[in-house]
Amino acid sequence: MIVMFTMEANGESCQPGSLMEETIFRYAKMSSQTMENMKSNIECSEELPLSSSYEMAMEALSSLITRQKRGDRSSVGGKYGKLDRMLMYLKILGLEEKIAGLKIIHVAGTKGKGSTCAFCEAILRECGFRTGLFISPHLIDVRERIRLDGLDISKEKFLVHFWNCWNQLKEKVTNDLPMPPLFQFLTILAFKIFTCEEVDVAIIEVGLGGKNDSTNVIKEPVVCGIASLGMDHTETLGDTLGKIASHKAGIFNFYFQVLLNWADFFPLLFKHQIPAFTVPQLSEAMDVLQQRASELEVPLEVAVPLDHKQLKGLKLGLFGDHQFINAGLAVSLCKCWLQSTGNWEKLLKNANQEDDMMEAFLRGLSTARLSGRAQIVYDTPLKSYNVSEVTESSFGDLIFYLDGAHSPESMDACARWFSNAVKGSRNSPSSSFVKVENRKENTEESNKISKQILLFNCMEVRDPHILLPQLVRTCASSGTHFSKALFVPSISTYNKVTSGDSIIPSDLSVRDLSWQFNLQRIWEKIIHNKDVVVDESSKMDRFHPLNLPPYEFLYEDGSSSNPANKSLSFSAVMPSLPLTIRWLRDCVKENPSLRLQVLVTGSLHLVGDVLKLLRRPG
Repeated sequence: MIVMFTMEANGESCQPGSLMEETIFRYAKMSSQTMENMKSNIECSEELPLSSSYEMAMEALSSLITRQKRGDRSSVGGKYGKLDRMLMYLKILGLEEKIAGLKIIHVAGTKGKGSTCAFCEAILRECGFRTGLFISPHLIDVRERIRLDGLDISKEKFLVHFWNCWNQLKEKVTNDLPMPPLFQFLTILAFKIFTCEEVDVAIIEVGLGGKNDSTNVIKEPVVCGIASLGMDHTETLGDTLGKIASHKAGIFNFYFQVLLNWADFFPLLFKHQIPAFTVPQLSEAMDVLQQRASELEVPLEVAVPLDHKQLKGLKLGLFGDHQFINAGLAVSLCKCWLQSTGNWEKLLKNANQEDDMMEAFLRGLSTARLSGRAQIVYDTPLKSYNVSEVTESSFGDLIFYLDGAHSPESMDACARWFSNAVKGSRNSPSSSFVKVENRKENTEESNKISKQILLFNCMEVRDPHILLPQLVRTCASSGTHFSKALFVPSISTYNKVTSGDSIIPSDLSVRDLSWQFNLQRIWEKIIHNKDVVVDESSKMDRFHPLNLPPYEFLYEDGSSSNPANKSLSFSAVMPSLPLTIRWLRDCVKENPSLRLQVLVTGSLHLVGDVLKLLRRPG
């Protein structure tokens, strides 16, 4: 459920005395009393069903959002800086010394850091260690951000730790020290959970940047990693690779109170050298990383991308050629972690030879999962299934290829993966919904007419003039061409925390579609190689929920497109995502000979929303 909450216009925490605040406080107080009796057993309160108490937690999290949309400046009050606040929050919760006991792998990067973390977690879990993984963002449910032993934390455990942190911090709130913003709170919550659950290893993904990131209160990780750097979050990190690299390199160093002089603590910074690994970078980024590492006396090594021959016939759990780079970094980080913690020799003693221990690495690399990244989902009239659960003869007529690419580099990787996948030369990640029985015979499947469809949206801080041409060029270079493009607004909004069971808003079809029409103009210009004017007089008609293209729209080849007559047969603006999914399902139902291969990309919000809808009955 996506829990929808009404917030103040400025996006800050609700004022004391509001109905929401009183409700949260009432449950928080009750939850605190319940936790005293829980000890090691986790129980839900009998006064409220689990779903209701979970919704209240989502409501509380929504109150911590300090920005209405991506690119807005955070409006956190108080007199302390971000990392000062983090240290104070950790002190309130008594986590300072406990965090120091965590054996952490800390990973930054523009793209690939989440995949690298997922590979690391799977590898070390297969080696027999209890793992904790903290990544962002979530696609369907906030609990995706915190995994224990490869699984999203349960609602029961989440609620226990959530209200424990919430209660203690709420009691200490002042004008100078307000409640932490959303990402800071979730970071603190992850530290709380990992220490309480006594994980052997905590894999922590940096949120944004490095040196100013909330995760950078980690003083001495076992090892640091930097995934591929590229142009993203330029409004915060800088507009050159060098500036971005400087931020990412910030995780080499832990944070000191701003009142302390850097020079006075220069020797302390390097009392314990922390090894670091980076994937191969462009020269501008690599120069900055090496310079920063030299200044901080950090042993920085370049991780060699994994060779497919090393997999001994297995396939990576996360698909796409770029994942071999992330897998190579993960292998280097895990080896270093095992060696630094003294576990490498222990594992070798229990293995006949080093190759036997590497079998655990191979199992981890082949079973790692990360939703919304190079993921294929087959849709059927009743359910949607992940590709790993489908046999050769059970392919559906409607296939979704989901990848949350939103930067030029990741869009290029997404296009290459999609082109290979639709040609049948790639598989896709795990994380299934349910098992599926064979629906069709191979002879029927061979008669299908396949069409590639783009389902796209991106945030307004992105540049579609770069993203869309990149996608088209890379796909075309592999012989893949989109029959149609559909532009649709996402369901999720930046200022609301979501969960997988929430009610879909009923007013989706009356949203402003100006941004989607802008995307359509850019697309048609790419296709026609000249500016195309969208008929402004028809715009308002498009808001009507029933004003969808006819089914024949997908069957046309686009040759009838005449931009001079405002006939745009290569694309359409859709009023809402739920209507779009239903319309696509109806299209394949009306034409049994049609197979639609739909690439969903441009935004992780869009990808998450599609996954939510596909999990529900049609």
